[in-house]
Amino acid sequence: MKIAVRYFTRGGNTKKLAEAISEAVGVKAETTAEPLTEDVDILFLGSSVYALGVDDEVEKFIDGIGVKVGKVVNFSTAAIVKSTYKQVAKLLAKKDIPLAQEEFACKGSFTVMHKGKPDSEDCKAAAEFAKKIISQGEK
Repeated sequence: MKIAVRYFTRGGNTKKLAEAISEAVGVKAETTAEPLTEDVDILFLGSSVYALGVDDEVEKFIDGIGVKVGKVVNFSTAAIVKSTYKQVAKLLAKKDIPLAQEEFACKGSFTVMHKGKPDSEDCKAAAEFAKKIISQGEK
């Protein structure tokens, strides 16, 4: 099974989750500045909520996908809204790329809100989530 991990972060919150997922699934986490160069079965895609949406860099990454992606698994951090799932779903639908129903989302620190988030427990939970997704894909 071919797996990739890509993420976009401004403050480092989503990078923490990407690194935990990366370690759990045994592939290098790369930023969305690194395009996919080969087909993947599962793409773990991480982003954060900025002004109630995802950053333009995430949109550029998705628009630039030119390989076959079996499914995208969303993970995200946010200070106010729950996750980036809906925004990512709309972007992927334009490319006809499937998005898994499962996602991992947690609070991310922003100014004085949610200091220290995501924390080690959030990262551990993200890693366990990723392992579960992979084990489901191997069945």
